[in-house]
Amino acid sequence: MEEHILKEGKYRYIEVGKGKPMIILHGLMGGLSNFHGVTDYFPAKGYQVLVPELPIYDMPTIKTNVKNFAKFLERFIEYKGLKDVILLGNSLGGHIGLLHTKLYPEMVRALVITGSSGLYESAMGDGYPKRGDYEFIKKKAQDVFYDPAVATKEIVDEVYATVNDRMKLVKTLAIAKSAIRHNMSKDLPHMQTPTCIIWGKNDSVTPPNVAEEFHDLLPDSDLFWIDKCGHAPMMEHPDEFNTILDSWLMKREF
Repeated sequence: MEEHILKEGKYRYIEVGKGKPMIILHGLMGGLSNFHGVTDYFPAKGYQVLVPELPIYDMPTIKTNVKNFAKFLERFIEYKGLKDVILLGNSLGGHIGLLHTKLYPEMVRALVITGSSGLYESAMGDGYPKRGDYEFIKKKAQDVFYDPAVATKEIVDEVYATVNDRMKLVKTLAIAKSAIRHNMSKDLPHMQTPTCIIWGKNDSVTPPNVAEEFHDLLPDSDLFWIDKCGHAPMMEHPDEFNTILDSWLMKREF
């Protein structure tokens, strides 16, 4: 999807379709192409789908945290002149979507989270990342999915390159620590935004009990499961993910 990336000022993003704005937020190790199932499906349903590239490695290390990414998202929404957006976030992207919704509830019509951090995070695991150890990185990438084959060589190579770039590694760890520090358990009960929670039953990064806790704490949420699925349902089961989300949006009249 590289040919569809628009570059305007400080923003790099994909934009497909016209209609109700849906903004997709990728995870810490996730690229824009992770959501091609969503970007292929929803424009035909009357949505303007945007996937901004989060400035994970562009901010000074001291500012590399979840709150500043939420502020970046707010500026992107204003730059595009959008209102009543639907935010869809995976992993760190879900956390950014949650915090943005807390800080700017008037901007967000609905929130969709999948494998989101914000309550619990084990993505880094013990001793991860290990620089230089390709097989270790490969195993870590495969563990994100129920089906290890989803972790293509391209995905593994990208993660490997990131953890072997010293500055990227420093910022990756800074973000991971920020996500752990920024626990939202006390915020969620006060957030009235309708939220769709789609979770892999076999997610080992943010296990199923995390989804149940999000569902319990968020006042207006619906929880859906995808079987034989890990941390990135929109990648591993794109058709089922789209069907669940489309049905929820129609039921809620979004």
